Order: sequence, then structure tokens, then C-alpha cells
Amino acid sequence: MTRPVTLFTGQWADLPLEQLAPLAKKMGYDGLELACWGDHFDVEAAVEGKKYVHRKWELLKDHGLACHAISAHLVGQAVCDRIDERHRAILPPEVWGDGDPEGVRRRAARRMTATAKAARTFFDARPGAAARQDALPAVVNGFTGSSIWHALYAFPPTSQSYYDAGYADFAKRWLLILNAFDKVGVNFALEVHPTEIAFDIASARRALDAVKNHPRFGFNYDPSHLGYQGVDYVKFIREFGDRIFHAHVKDAWWGHGDGTVGVFGGHTSFGDARRQWDFRSPGRGDIRFEDIIVALNDVGYRGPLSVEWEDVRMDRIHGATEAAAFVRRLDFTPNAAAFDAAFAKKNQQAPK
Repeated sequence: MTRPVTLFTGQWADLPLEQLAPLAKKMGYDGLELACWGDHFDVEAAVEGKKYVHRKWELLKDHGLACHAISAHLVGQAVCDRIDERHRAILPPEVWGDGDPEGVRRRAARRMTATAKAARTFFDARPGAAARQDALPAVVNGFTGSSIWHALYAFPPTSQSYYDAGYADFAKRWLLILNAFDKVGVNFALEVHPTEIAFDIASARRALDAVKNHPRFGFNYDPSHLGYQGVDYVKFIREFGDRIFHAHVKDAWWGHGDGTVGVFGGHTSFGDARRQWDFRSPGRGDIRFEDIIVALNDVGYRGPLSVEWEDVRMDRIHGATEAAAFVRRLDFTPNAAAFDAAFAKKNQQAPK
């Protein structure tokens, strides 16, 4: 079977899930990747009782939808970041607290630990989960934040020991979280992304090394954040095939500006015609999705293809509907046998 086509709900958190679920089905999706903000998935409520998660599954089932991952990008971002006033706008009030940076980071880490428990409770409550032997592993997608992203460009002169300290800080904070994920059998999938501890192939390898290749640490593959940087996003799949726990379908274009804004964005807003790059609806940018599907098949990825829909130039319902159809046309089941196997006499049908 081809992979389920799901919709990441993070960009739709202005809609209650009761409205989004039937809309997603109408737009052509098989399921939702539930964001841990808005009313889509409440971590504390999921930890406190099973009634909450059963109600979520009932709502999804009523609209013919599944769920294969939840996403905790916003809180995860605060675990390692240099906290400033921007974080207050994205964090739950109880995580922000008094805004003291180290206090925010520690509360964010505790919430991520709780997210692992919430995910376990949620996916254990999936209809038919106990009887299914082929169920996909429980996955939480998210960000890690980074104490060294501000040092992206090496001036003042930045030594490798400075970067090493950043990766050590990441490991100190996230190994505790990852061990909690391991206790409940849940994978954490970092979306490799500018502003995170891993934003390209080299930094992803360094992040894995920092946490000693922890079995619960992998990636939410998203080519859009690699392409405009000039990173080989197909090579990423082949480099980390066994660590790709989830996959986003998100497009971008680059080289379309007027030459006044570079890859760092020029402090412009998305959709500014001067920009060198921007996110586009799947199929309307420069990402080679055919190559991606082939590579995902080659490494054995069988998880969902989750549309993270972002395109400032397009109506989102039009775009998300178009995207679901695009992904469904794009995906295909890998061949179970060599295409030329029928040439061998032993495989040929004998004449009657």
C-alpha cells in the first residue's frame, strides 16, 4: 500500500479540531498530524486521563481520519534556545512563567518529557492498537532550539570549541528527555530546520554524535528547509535513512527574487517579492519530489507523507486541497520484485 497522506495542523490552529477534521477529510486527507497547540492536542489533558485521548480518537474516527504523529515544535524550541520576548508569544503561559530564561528552558524540558507520556497514552488508545502488529511507532515531531544558532556566521571569530559547547548543552538537556521517550517507547523526530541544533547534513550528524546516536532521536524529514540553503535534500535521506521517523511534504522555491535579498532573508517578511526564496504549495516550487519518493522507498520509509502547508500567496483551502491530490499522485508502492525477474525461466508461467 502507498503511504497515508496527512495534514499537519500547526498552521490551522485558528480552527478548532471539530471544524478542521471534516474540512481535512473534504480536502482529501487520510489523517492529521496533531499539533500540541490550539485545541488540537493538549499534553496535560492526555497525561491526566484516558477519556481525553479516547474523545480525540472518536472525533478522528467520526470523520474517517487517522493520526500517526503529534508535534511539539513550539515547546521544544525553548529547551535549548537563548530565550527572548519572541518565545512568550508561542509558549503556554505555564511554560513561560516569569520569563527567566533558564526557568523557561527547564519548564520546556519537563513539558517535552510529559509529551512523550501523552503520546504513549494517545497511541495506545488508537482503535485496534492492541491487535495490530504492524502499527507504526509512536512519534513526536518537534524542534530542539539551539544555544548557538546566533553564531551561524562566524564573526566575531567563532572557534569549534564554542560550537562544541553548544552541542554539549544540547546533549545535556535532550538526553534526559530522550531517555524519558525511551522509557515509554516513543520516538522524537527533530525537524531539521534553520534555528535548530541541526539545520543541514553536517549539523544533523553532529547532533546525532552529541546524543551518542540515541535510539529515540531521529528526524522529521522536510526538504523545504534544505533546498533553499543549497543542501542536497535527497542525499539527506540516503545519509540518515534509518533515522527518518516522519516526513513532511513542503515545497520552496529559490532564485526568484530581484537580487536584493539573499538566503538569510534580508529581514523581510514571507511573500516579499524581493526575497531570494519562499515556501510554496507542494508541486509549485523547486523541490524534486519524484527523487524524494524514490529515495524514501529505497531506505524503506513506510510512514505518512504529511503536508505542512505554507504558501503566503495562495488561499490555504485551495492549496491544501491541491496538495493532497498532488501527494496522492506522487506516491507509489515500491516494487516487491526485480522488474526483469520474469526473464528467468523459473519465474515464467508454464503454457497450458
